[in-house]
Amino acid sequence: MPVNKKSRIIRLIVCAVLLAVLLPTGFLTGILQWNAAGAGLKGGFGTILKLIAMVAGVLGAETLVTFLLSLFQPENHRVRSVLSIVSSVLKYLAAIVILCWGLSIIGVNVSTIVASVGIVALVVGFSAESLISDMVTGAFMIFENQYNVGDIVEVGGFRGTVTNIGLRTTCITDPGGNVKIVNNSAMTNILNRSDKPSRAASEIAVPYGTDFEKLESAIPALMQEICEKHPDMMKAPPIYLGVNELADSGVVLKFVVEVDEKNIFSGARTLNHDLLLGFKKLGVECPFPQVDVHNIPVK
Repeated sequence: MPVNKKSRIIRLIVCAVLLAVLLPTGFLTGILQWNAAGAGLKGGFGTILKLIAMVAGVLGAETLVTFLLSLFQPENHRVRSVLSIVSSVLKYLAAIVILCWGLSIIGVNVSTIVASVGIVALVVGFSAESLISDMVTGAFMIFENQYNVGDIVEVGGFRGTVTNIGLRTTCITDPGGNVKIVNNSAMTNILNRSDKPSRAASEIAVPYGTDFEKLESAIPALMQEICEKHPDMMKAPPIYLGVNELADSGVVLKFVVEVDEKNIFSGARTLNHDLLLGFKKLGVECPFPQVDVHNIPVK
């Protein structure tokens, strides 16, 4: 089980245990009975108990919904992105509810605070410009379908799979498991490599003395054979593009094959391997650098 799911389960159990202990105790003793009368700040054991029960309840509800959402693993990248955004929004909503409800419990008039939100928002807007920019940019990226969870993207030279999209940040994981967290406002000049099938390329050298007419007549059958060996990776038989370079030790031939972006590197390695074995079966050895040594007698 992934670590994040284990942590959610543990947090859910802790919140459930707290509620199971605090709610019966509070109602039996009358501490948790709501009393709207009275003004001013409130303190004491009853207020603390109400705060703990409220926080446990809100966090428990948020954790339960987030955990249920994480159980869904749809194939559609768009749906996965929406679920990721919803999970992120729930965290912010839980924090807002805890703040407002907590102030109400201790006796603060929340309605007065809400009436002053316009002025506060203006002040906060100037001081948290980057925060607002991240949230707005993230929303537009989702609506415009620029990228989704599961897409392979390249941003600033970092290439990886989008594993999470939040209101402020996007998480990208490379094949080595390294996670890069990028602010949504910094997700510019994105190269989405999952939009279309990709091509894995392979270059292989053959000796200059090779009978190229004979070799090229046998290549189509070899390409079909390689494709049939890897139907889960290759979408079509590899394509022979021709002579790519006249190198020092041999003639370099180039091949490409259509694969999913996630298989672009493994596809190239597989094509290199099968071309090497296939050429050997055809009697064509790959050349290697050689050094000619001339012994000049000293007169």
